[in-house]
Amino acid sequence: MTAALVFVPVALALLVVFGTLAARRTRNLPDLSQALTTIQSLDIEAFRNLVDPDEEAFLRARLPAEEFRRIKRERARAALAYVKTLSHASLQFARFGDAARRSPDPAIAASGKEIASSAISLRVHALNANVRLTLATAFPGFSPRPLRSLVEQYDRATYLVQDHNGLRRARTQVS
Repeated sequence: MTAALVFVPVALALLVVFGTLAARRTRNLPDLSQALTTIQSLDIEAFRNLVDPDEEAFLRARLPAEEFRRIKRERARAALAYVKTLSHASLQFARFGDAARRSPDPAIAASGKEIASSAISLRVHALNANVRLTLATAFPGFSPRPLRSLVEQYDRATYLVQDHNGLRRARTQVS
């Protein structure tokens, strides 16, 4: 009997806590406009230039070794700032995709699932790029593999979010 007096209030308290957390999660759904703003604020062409192996080869051939190492470090630091922004965007995409995945509309849900999957892949590529660029900053002689896969994954995630936006607009106009 005394155990029941302890477990029942604990179970009720846990029920209230979990109910509050679930209600807060549904209230704090990410906004598509915020994800699209993040996409549009990133100068992806400048990032492509910073991580372009041909550009690096050009600089290596034209600059003295010491100056090349200094420039390469600066470029790697700038690229790291872009990767940080890409990583943040991937989190927004994943949150948005997860929220869209729970939509009762099957087309919206499928689109959300694709966005979430692409966002996770983008996040993994961004973490990988972060490690490689950090090494390039510390050791300018180190030439990381090209980061094309990161840029391609970003392009894919961007396309999926924008495509989802169009799908959502079409669905609301029909309703």
